Amino acid sequence: MPVFVDTNVFLYARDDADPDKQRAARLWQAELWKNRRGRISYQVLHEFYANAMQKWPPARESIRADVRDLLAWQPVIVDDAVLERAWKIQDRHKLSFWDSLIVAAAQSAACHWLLTEDLHAGQNLDGVTVINPFMLSPDQLPQTAP
Repeated sequence: MPVFVDTNVFLYARDDADPDKQRAARLWQAELWKNRRGRISYQVLHEFYANAMQKWPPARESIRADVRDLLAWQPVIVDDAVLERAWKIQDRHKLSFWDSLIVAAAQSAACHWLLTEDLHAGQNLDGVTVINPFMLSPDQLPQTAP
């Protein structure tokens, strides 16, 4: 089953300010590349690029290379259907619009798992379960949908 990955995981993978989180984020990324289960949205790509460029401007070319590589993860386009779904999620679960858009994109990508530290671990959001990548390793991810 595919796993939707939020922006913060990619940022922590680059950031050596917290070595434990960096190690965990890199472990998740490596596993998702290996098994081809990683999914993202163009929102995630935009957020990653904007935040990474703000934090590490000299790394422009390697950040752009990361974005180009992540295109292989089949980014979800935020279209009218994703937007409508995000609004429903926002109203039902009282999430921020941006978090709702992430959940809606995860649903569009047929992901049962959302890898993020921005929401409550274990929370089920209309069929998408939140996994905190710093509390669970890839080998602990259940093999069946919740």
